[in-house]
Amino acid sequence: MLSGEIRMSGRPLVYLDSAASALKPDCVIQAITDLYARDYANIHRGLYDLSQNLTTRFEAVRGRVLRFLGADPDLYQTVFTKNATEAMNLIAQSWGAENLKEGDEILLTQMEHHSSSVPWQLLAERIGFTIKWIPVDDDGDLDLAAMESLLSRRVKYLGVTHISNVLGTVNPVGEIVRRARAVYPEIVIGVDGAQGAVHSVQPLEQFSPDFYTITGHKLYGPNGIGALIGRRDRLAAMPPFLGGGDMIETVSVQGVRVQPPPQRFEAGTPPIAEVIALEAALDFLDEIGMDTIARAEDALREDALARIDARPWLRLTGRAAHKTGILALNIEGVHHADAAMILNKCGVAVRAGHHCCMPLMARFGMEGTLRASIGLYNTEQDLDCLFEALDKAREILA
Repeated sequence: MLSGEIRMSGRPLVYLDSAASALKPDCVIQAITDLYARDYANIHRGLYDLSQNLTTRFEAVRGRVLRFLGADPDLYQTVFTKNATEAMNLIAQSWGAENLKEGDEILLTQMEHHSSSVPWQLLAERIGFTIKWIPVDDDGDLDLAAMESLLSRRVKYLGVTHISNVLGTVNPVGEIVRRARAVYPEIVIGVDGAQGAVHSVQPLEQFSPDFYTITGHKLYGPNGIGALIGRRDRLAAMPPFLGGGDMIETVSVQGVRVQPPPQRFEAGTPPIAEVIALEAALDFLDEIGMDTIARAEDALREDALARIDARPWLRLTGRAAHKTGILALNIEGVHHADAAMILNKCGVAVRAGHHCCMPLMARFGMEGTLRASIGLYNTEQDLDCLFEALDKAREILA
């Protein structure tokens, strides 16, 4: 892979920022190149072969996404968006604006990415419903007993991240869905799968959310493409999110008649090359095997945890029993941004900041962390470089 083939600060790159965005395999880059070089046309309305053939390829990727996630095509549809953030905004501005009213409640977790919380907070300011927050315990697990105490028939929506992008916690979404629907069978449940789709092999059919969102650039695919996987009955009852070409059936001076889902939610020329390249990324992951990837990443995570525990001055936030190789770190007495600069000089790329999770940072009393996140291309030698750089940062700054 690319890590080790390019240099940063004069050193071979050690890329440990896959939770932000994954590096791209050659097949993804080639898929985009080939499409623009030989196969490109606009889709859906062209009556010539090039357009018709590409339309068929584009539409087939909807089913490919469902197969990758283990979602029943009789129950779910794929709506293409530009990322998971847009998918979450679609849920809030279409389903939420249509179905929530003053006096209603929704539940979110303290570990939600801003993409999964801010759309609801903005909508709550307009409508007047109440947001309640499921707390996170000291280990980084959701407090499910507290969640149950917050549930009632007033709670119309529950939003939960499948895997925390800061703590690496793998949330028991099946149990969460079961408990929530035991209290209120009609509750609508949206799961942020931006990290979950990368690291979890749990098929959607095992927990049956109403909505599940993904983003291509974390799945080793291109930027500018994501998806909302929604239950057919939910999508059919939702109004359009955006208006314009491709989402209409007819337009007259008297009014507009829109298409059924998923086209109803896809106004304008879609990200054609990005959808084709997303398919290449999913094929790439399936060829390696998600179980194989998970085993390799789990081994590196356990190696990293042992190295952290051997350094009492290195603090890890998030020690859930079920977690991925996402490591939120702080060096005692050193600001995370200063430490990140030293790591940069050592050729080690990590994230530094609040990671779009400011409520979670507040819960743990932190401004931010270093975040090292393991991808399928990382090796034990990458961990050597990371911890040598952390040692150096402490030596220089502490």
